[in-house]
Amino acid sequence: MNHRRRITDDELNLTACRLENGRPEDALAWAVEQFGGRVALASSFGAEDVVLIDMLHKLAPATPVFYLDTGLHFPETYAVRDRLRERYGIEFIRVLPKLTLAEQAEQYGDNLWEREPNLCCELRKVEPLGGFLAGYDAWITGIRREQAPTRARAKKAEWDEKFQLVKVNPLADWSREQVWQYIREHGVPYNPLHDRNYPSIGCRVCTRPVRPGEDPRAGRWSGFDKTECGLHK
Repeated sequence: MNHRRRITDDELNLTACRLENGRPEDALAWAVEQFGGRVALASSFGAEDVVLIDMLHKLAPATPVFYLDTGLHFPETYAVRDRLRERYGIEFIRVLPKLTLAEQAEQYGDNLWEREPNLCCELRKVEPLGGFLAGYDAWITGIRREQAPTRARAKKAEWDEKFQLVKVNPLADWSREQVWQYIREHGVPYNPLHDRNYPSIGCRVCTRPVRPGEDPRAGRWSGFDKTECGLHK
């Protein structure tokens, strides 16, 4: 058993079953009660993440919220970050890659994302996330089962083998419609790119609008056999 684990497999499975038919707030409340200051919410400032920011602010406003700053986000993404900071008074934790974009270009060549997007994601997302999560016992994400086949079996509470800590997915069973209903009902600030056919928003160099009839994640790494950045299985 990993030394960071504070909950057994049986306890985690029982918790996942108990949370399955509950509200997202129940999963958030459990995470905060179970892990206290050793749990953090990951945010890319997409629709699901702003919902969780709103919910968590009402339940436990001191919970850390972090984001991976690749240096390649859309201006709209940084703008909604600032709007959320103003609305909720949150000081988002900025997690940076070891290499600046200039250093990455010097070491790997210009525009690495155009040639080896997996390596680019590893350097600018996966490695920084692993370093940050080393200081925590659990993390909260906005993934939903219907987003992609790779997420279809996500539980509301599970063990993250990749990063070796508990992973909490409060919105795992929610639909896209439920996410947007919450945003509208609570007036939560969101990224305006969602209104311009960007259902999934990543780095500006690897994200395009989705065409009618396409999969919601078709705009990510278009032209490559890649649908995940490596943060989630």
